Formats: sequence, structure tokens, C-alpha cells
Amino acid sequence: MLLVEPYYGGSHASWVDGIKKHSKHKITCVTHPDSYWRWRLRGGAVTLAEETKAAVTTVGKIDLALVSSMVDLSAWLGLTRKTLKDIPTVLYLHENQLNYPVKPGEKINDEFAITNWRSLLAADEIWFNSDFQRQALFQALPSLLHKAPDFSHEYLITEVKKRTRVVPVGVELQDLQGSKRKEEIPLILWNQRWDYDKNPEEIASSILQLADEKIDFNIALVGENVRNNPHELLEVRDQLGERVVEFGFLPRDDYLRLLNKADVVISAAKHEFFGISVVEALAAGAIPVLPNHQSYPEIIPEPWHTSALYTPGELVDRLRDVLLNLDTWSSTTEGLVQEMQKYDWSVMIDTYDSLIESVINEYGHNL
Repeated sequence: MLLVEPYYGGSHASWVDGIKKHSKHKITCVTHPDSYWRWRLRGGAVTLAEETKAAVTTVGKIDLALVSSMVDLSAWLGLTRKTLKDIPTVLYLHENQLNYPVKPGEKINDEFAITNWRSLLAADEIWFNSDFQRQALFQALPSLLHKAPDFSHEYLITEVKKRTRVVPVGVELQDLQGSKRKEEIPLILWNQRWDYDKNPEEIASSILQLADEKIDFNIALVGENVRNNPHELLEVRDQLGERVVEFGFLPRDDYLRLLNKADVVISAAKHEFFGISVVEALAAGAIPVLPNHQSYPEIIPEPWHTSALYTPGELVDRLRDVLLNLDTWSSTTEGLVQEMQKYDWSVMIDTYDSLIESVINEYGHNL
């Protein structure tokens, strides 16, 4: 199998590495670094196609291509048609450009959304990391395609949707302990990418408000920083000093140690199609304080919705209550550690391997 990842870094890299490590199939990877995402969508197909040709020369026949979504799949298939022939091709959507929130001051640009649409059309199957993303994309497609001056593609939406399925990302959970109440002073964890769509402003203001109220806690603000000046997070560090026990990106071993110490994991994300970092924290035993939208109601099973999810505008109130009544909230979220195990790669890889075989059998030649 050929595994193509145009944006190899972060959660995309974890996905690639997990498949390669755990799958029973022989995996050949073609990747580009996780930079210049616009160029990956505009021009990545050309260089990925060249690397694909070189890979096939080395390894020989390919039975299936599993391609991540940060590329124009239609262009890549066109450029590799003589090398790959007509092999079954699966498009995996970690995210899409139809639903990605626009930064303040930026204008909506349909170029990359249309690129995603062409990729959907070109794939034999389309796998989404969550049903939340799948539903959001198909809700957004009609208004995008309705903008066409003529020859609208709207009539193709139903046919494309029939070729979709939800295949969550696998997560490495074996090194997480799943224990409760680990720190004498409650340790809050915010472990998301430092960008506008993860809403660091609300995280920072909530933490500072609770600190002003003299509530006892420490805080770890960790994740990939993609901004030149994460001013609101810097303000938290400056005002709280030693209470900020971690700040910035951590090596994997240090991050695992932090996960196993965290008492509470928080999010205020405006955009989340899956949430690997939240799954990791829950598997380590952290109490979730998460918004009741995005992918979170899908990740959190329904019996825990009341205890794990808050309505917009209630982050401060919920977090305050959790910190002041940690044992009570810990008992109400009992069982989530075990629920997260379904996302472990040791479990998820059986789904991937089975689907790989079924796609090959349906669209290509038998293994």
C-alpha cells in the first residue's frame, strides 16, 4: 500500500506513523514536510507524483493508495496514471477547507475548497476522521458549488456522499496510566495548537479570572506554537509565574509524563474535527472540561455528556466547580479512561486493515 501524506507533522505524522507501525500490510510512504500548506494544495501534487514514481520503481506493484487531504488528489492521480495505472484510491480527511474558520480580517477564498471538492470526486472512497466533519462538509458543499456561473456540480453531491465512511484516527495510548487525582494542587492541562481556531483568548482569560479569585491550581500550556506573538498565553505565564509548570512544545517523553500528571484537561476550541490531544488526556485520567460542540460530543459517549461538556460561555463556571470539587467530578467522569481505549492503535488498526482489504477487493484486484 502507498501512504501519501503531503503535510507530515503533528497529528498527520502520528497517523502515518501509527499505520506504518501497526498495519499487517506492507506500507510505502511518500511525504512532504508540514509547512506551506497553501503550496501543498496548489503544487504539492507535482512533487508528490515525482516521489511516487521513484517509490514505485523501488518497491514494485502498489495495491492501494491512501492519500491525506492536503493535496489536489485529482492532479496527483493524473500525474501518476502511467505509474499507478488505475489502483484503488482512498482520500483521508483530517480536515477540509470548506469548514475551516477564517482568521479575523481574512477574506474567504474558495480556491482550496474547490481543490478539496475535486479530490472528493477523484477518490474511490473518502474516509473522515469524525462524523462531525463529514456532516459539516456536506452541509457546506451546496453553497460552495452554487456559486458556479454555469455547469454547477451540485448534482454530484449525493453520489460522492455514498462513497464516504467515518474512520477515526488511531492514537498511541499504551504509555498512559489512566489514574485519577495525581497532584496535591490540581493541574490543569491545555494541550492544543496555539492558533486562533483553538481559542487561546478564552483559555487565557478564564485561567486569569480563576487565579484572581484565589482558586488553587497549576496550569500547563503546551502545544505547537504557530504564531509570532501568542500574547494572551504569554500574559498568563507572566502573571502566574511558577504556577505555569509547562509552557510551549514538549518532546514526546516529557509530554507523556505531563499527561500522566494532569488532573483536568480543558478546551474552548472553535474548530476541532477529532481531538487527539483530548483523547490522550482522557486516556490518562484527566477530567474533561470541553465545549458541547465540534467533535467533542462524538468523542465523549452520550452518558458522559452532562459531566464532560459545557455550553458556550460557561467555561469559567464549569472549571471553577471542577477545581473546587475535584473528587466529585472525578467520580462523574469515571469510565472515560476505558472508553478512550477504542481509539488506541492496537484496536483501530484492525479497522484500517480490514477496510484496506475491502477497498482493494471492491475497486481493484485481490490481495
